[in-house]
Amino acid sequence: MKITDLKVWVTVPERSKDSKPAGRSYVFLRIDTDEGISGFGEATSSGGGGSIVVGNMIEFLKNSTAERDFRETLIGENPEHVDLIWHKLYRRFTGGGGFGGFVTTMLSGIDIALWDIKGKAAGKPVYEILGGGPLRDEIELYTHVAPGDPIAAANQAKSLSDQGFRALKTDPFMPEMRQHHRRYMQGSISPEGAALATETISAMREKVGDNVEILIDCHGNFDVPTAIAMARRLEPFNIAWFEEPVQPNSNEALKHVKESVGVPICVGERLYTRWDFVPILKNNLAEFLMPDILWTGGISEFYKISNLAESFYVPVSPHDASGPINIMAGAHTMMVVPNFYKLEFNHAQLDVHNALIDKPLDIVSGKLQVPKTPGLGVELDVEFIEAHLDEDWN
Repeated sequence: MKITDLKVWVTVPERSKDSKPAGRSYVFLRIDTDEGISGFGEATSSGGGGSIVVGNMIEFLKNSTAERDFRETLIGENPEHVDLIWHKLYRRFTGGGGFGGFVTTMLSGIDIALWDIKGKAAGKPVYEILGGGPLRDEIELYTHVAPGDPIAAANQAKSLSDQGFRALKTDPFMPEMRQHHRRYMQGSISPEGAALATETISAMREKVGDNVEILIDCHGNFDVPTAIAMARRLEPFNIAWFEEPVQPNSNEALKHVKESVGVPICVGERLYTRWDFVPILKNNLAEFLMPDILWTGGISEFYKISNLAESFYVPVSPHDASGPINIMAGAHTMMVVPNFYKLEFNHAQLDVHNALIDKPLDIVSGKLQVPKTPGLGVELDVEFIEAHLDEDWN
């Protein structure tokens, strides 16, 4: 089997009332073969037009025909040789000075599409050919509670728990810290903002009781003293994890926080390969890992990260800030991983996810039912995607 074509789309499925693009851009791709089997992948890079950058990188892989300077096209490769293609692409860009971010996101989309092809060629779902076969029948999810008003957050938490979700995540600091999100212009929060966060988590805990886990996301917005103070302030509410308390660039900062608080730490969405996770595990810097399967290098790399974490008995939980292929790729991988916690899912984005694929995600009582059909089990709705292209995508 040989790769014959590579098609890329950058799409904005959400639209405003006047039908203009609104919300984030998603990157999807399709790899075609000479045997009529095609595989779908996703390489969404959220924020700042990153999806346009990644989309163009993938497009270049198709059009890169100059046989010099380590340039190689995907056209003509055997799509079932997933590891060979992964390593060739990963090492191709080492001269760029980094292995994470745009490069691994580009690689993720290709890797996922190759696994989709590999499963379809075998006539089996990906989880049947990855590792030693499935360890579970379904994938437990956690979802999000919108921050802001404590009473509204508590009521939403109760509604979601009644629907079967046993873990709920929120960023209770977001009403104030949203203006600093992704920018890190300051790392502190006002007394009023801290009080609102405390009131929100207190109200949620009181409403859902002790049998629902509450996960706190800090989005890396804090400096060390603020992160420590907030963790200590929320610890009495039995929070299940404290996510990205500081920016991911400094393991020393993370170590300082970790050694100063009594709550479980979760990191990983902005770490990119197994090598990034070695110091986290070796130095006991987190109790949970949450790599993003679209940013780490796809199914192949996520599976290796999970195996690495298993040797330290640290659970993994796929991060999701993207589209339905992200969710399905993470679900298939977690079907074969023993140290799986839960898969992230935002119920508020369900309509967007379902609009992008040929059949809706099957979620029952807070659990995703993974398709038993070959490959990933879902196909992209190309007609819908092409009708909702990003205005910056030519």
